[in-house]
Amino acid sequence: MTILQLVQKPQLRGAEMFASQLSTHINEKGDKAILVFVFPGKAPLPFAGETRHLNGSPKKRMWDLKAWRNLARIIKEEKPDVVQANAGDTLKYAVFSKLFFKWKQPIVFRNASTISLYIKTTPAKLLNGFFFKYASRIVSVSRTSATDFAKLFPQFKERIVTVPIGIEEALLNDPAKENVIPGASKPVLVHVGGFSFEKNHVRLIAIFENILKKQPGASLHFVGSGPLQAQIEELVKQKGLQQQIYFYGFRNDAMQFIKNADVLLLPSIIEGLPGVILEAFYCKTPVVAYDVGGIGEVVINNKTGYLVPKGNEEIFADRVLAALDKTPENQQLVQHAWGLVMSEYLNANIAKKFLDVYESVKK
Repeated sequence: MTILQLVQKPQLRGAEMFASQLSTHINEKGDKAILVFVFPGKAPLPFAGETRHLNGSPKKRMWDLKAWRNLARIIKEEKPDVVQANAGDTLKYAVFSKLFFKWKQPIVFRNASTISLYIKTTPAKLLNGFFFKYASRIVSVSRTSATDFAKLFPQFKERIVTVPIGIEEALLNDPAKENVIPGASKPVLVHVGGFSFEKNHVRLIAIFENILKKQPGASLHFVGSGPLQAQIEELVKQKGLQQQIYFYGFRNDAMQFIKNADVLLLPSIIEGLPGVILEAFYCKTPVVAYDVGGIGEVVINNKTGYLVPKGNEEIFADRVLAALDKTPENQQLVQHAWGLVMSEYLNANIAKKFLDVYESVKK
């Protein structure tokens, strides 16, 4: 079986990273995955298989006939059994290409978020519903995302399946990478994620200020980049917290930061099922997170992590302080979390679930 994995561009984040890892495991299982990039980019994704490019224009997202034709040409040459659209604009490109150039392969759409938080107007709902009509399966990253999708688009309820995100097993005891934040003031708190409004960085800084009242030596480390980074850096300067809060930008070794942290903090206000939580589970680093999206499906309060009602910053700070205690209960918590990710969330197993989805729709 051959699968085209359609992603936005070569970039080491989100859907692109997951599609690369998924494609690697599909190839290892004896099938064939081809990464197809809609827009140009240069990031070296972790995928050694075949890649193709549509050379789409970011300025022509709703009318890019050349890119649609390029996708149709690739489909004619490769004869895939399935085309998977991995979020973003990829479904639009797949649908328009299919309509204009009449190829027959089924489209699988991967829904990696809680879409009702983005699709809020009737015109947006109608437009997106038009594209979803051409998806033979809608693969949601969590049960919460699946339920949300079915509520917004009940006409597609029978097409929805749930396949979670997975993570790669990693070598975390490399002496050369044993501590990527040497000399950091203890306790070390880490946040990994892009600088976007969903990640809630402004309020995370407020939470950190509350933590400092009881843990004055604490340090907070931001791993990631994005459009709001400069704004957050300026806020840190205004508050005089430059000696307690550090910025690292995008890093390929983000999991090493998680491993070297005492707690991972995730106060997001919108999420699907963030892989960074699974990485923390794998690293045996405690997690404190808001109960949004699919987070509560893996962060079981007081069993695999600390789950906090959305927006309750006082409780969030208290839970971080609780997670820092070296108690038998916390040791058991991280062991439960590690066992969960090892049994259910490794990409090698997730790939098999995707292959089952492809088998169910291929013609």
